[in-house]
Amino acid sequence: MAKIGIKNLKAFQNKLKKRIVTNPENHLEALVQRSTILVEGTAKESIASGSPSGRTYEKYNPRRTHTASAAGQPPATDTGFLVQNITSQVKSEGTKVIGQIVASAPYAKPLEFGTTQMSARPFMQPALNKNRAKINRIFKAGGYLK
Repeated sequence: MAKIGIKNLKAFQNKLKKRIVTNPENHLEALVQRSTILVEGTAKESIASGSPSGRTYEKYNPRRTHTASAAGQPPATDTGFLVQNITSQVKSEGTKVIGQIVASAPYAKPLEFGTTQMSARPFMQPALNKNRAKINRIFKAGGYLK
């Protein structure tokens, strides 16, 4: 009978421990939560720190001057309502763990995707794209990806 040797037993045990945790659903939920918070923060930051480069015009209720963002850029913040209405949540459905980032401001969807009268000012998809590598590292460190 041949013996199988493991060169670095401690490293092997650590990898195994990451993959076989006491409560894998909670472990996975925590990784998804970290990922959604990361994307949520990036989306909010892109709006809050963006430099408006589009058209300047008067808005009412409250009365103010607003400089819009250029097409393709994240929306320019005005009252902070859009940023305040971006939230994330994680829910489990059976063996699935689903992370959602929701922008519930009524104008969030037209800003993200554009309309027939306005070009898109995306902020959610770019936030996900910007964090794709970090999210992969989170799941690799958690033992869910190779």
